[in-house]
Amino acid sequence: MAKGQTTVSDFAVAPRRSRPINQSTAEDTATLAPSVPTEDARIENQPLSHSVDQPASHLIAPTEEARRERAVSKALQREDSRVRLRDLKRARDRESKHYVNCPLDYETKKRLEKAAIENDVKMTVIMKAAIDQFLKDNGY
Repeated sequence: MAKGQTTVSDFAVAPRRSRPINQSTAEDTATLAPSVPTEDARIENQPLSHSVDQPASHLIAPTEEARRERAVSKALQREDSRVRLRDLKRARDRESKHYVNCPLDYETKKRLEKAAIENDVKMTVIMKAAIDQFLKDNGY
């Protein structure tokens, strides 16, 4: 099966956004204006009045209060996540910190491995179930 040719026209492309007027371009246009501009020309050549504290778009650069609020909420969320993870680790450690070490002969170990592979279960799960069954059968 041959691959088809993919061209740029196959993909949707958003139109370019217009850029706001920078002070450097406004100064360039002001130097090209006549030496004594009229009142209308002065208004046209002045750059857009955006202060440094007030960005052009609130979506791109939020206010200082919004930034602080977002930072605090993210920090609280990270702290909650960290505490939950720590609690989960402690609970897991509490459940599985009692280990039993027992030597097995070669044949028993091979049978255990075969049972684990055929049933798609870990060997420790089989051993735990077998020990639990033995204890129940003997009244423990």
